[in-house]
Amino acid sequence: MGTFVTLQTADKQSIAAYLAKPAGKPRGGLVICQEIFGVNNHIRKVVDGYAADGFLAIAPALFDRVEKNVELQYDQAGIAAGVALMKQASLDNALLDVRAAMAQVAEAGKTGVLGYCWGGTVSWAAACRVDGVAAAVAYYGGGIGNLLSEKPRCPILTHFGNQDQSIPMDVVEKVKAGHPDAIVHVYDAGHGFNCDERGSYNAASADLARARSIEFLNKNLG
Repeated sequence: MGTFVTLQTADKQSIAAYLAKPAGKPRGGLVICQEIFGVNNHIRKVVDGYAADGFLAIAPALFDRVEKNVELQYDQAGIAAGVALMKQASLDNALLDVRAAMAQVAEAGKTGVLGYCWGGTVSWAAACRVDGVAAAVAYYGGGIGNLLSEKPRCPILTHFGNQDQSIPMDVVEKVKAGHPDAIVHVYDAGHGFNCDERGSYNAASADLARARSIEFLNKNLG
């Protein structure tokens, strides 16, 4: 089980982050970027899971600049509140928070960034803009289509669902065409298929995507 710590960002903001340590020597550092629902129970379980797999894992609270202690449910009210917070948060500020989280786990060696939903977009942007990111994993990042002019500067793995109503498959095809070095996997699933607290959860796709992510991170952070 992890614990909450406080991060200091380069622009002198204090934000919370959930940090979990592996049992032995870390395989590397891993910054987990949240969905629009905050660093909630699901994201904390994700962090704990990657720590159990050997990573020094941390999830910065990317909404703390707008509202502290955000933990939303996977329902219509939670979606509406999360979208409103996402619109108030900026990608540039999220990347400042990612940098602070990377500094917190720097002792583990090479550091990767992995994110879901809005966090998937943040992960793609981090791969393009943040120095020191050794690898990035982006799950169904709805904003990636707006960032295709930017080139990732590290190996990147992406996961999409072919039933995702928020990310048309033509966007996925543009990722493949514009970034041939990116690894793109498409699953027979919808948006949020990784989260076992959502109706769109798809266990087979989630397990396969996670296995691929672990293999990718081990290769690039080891």
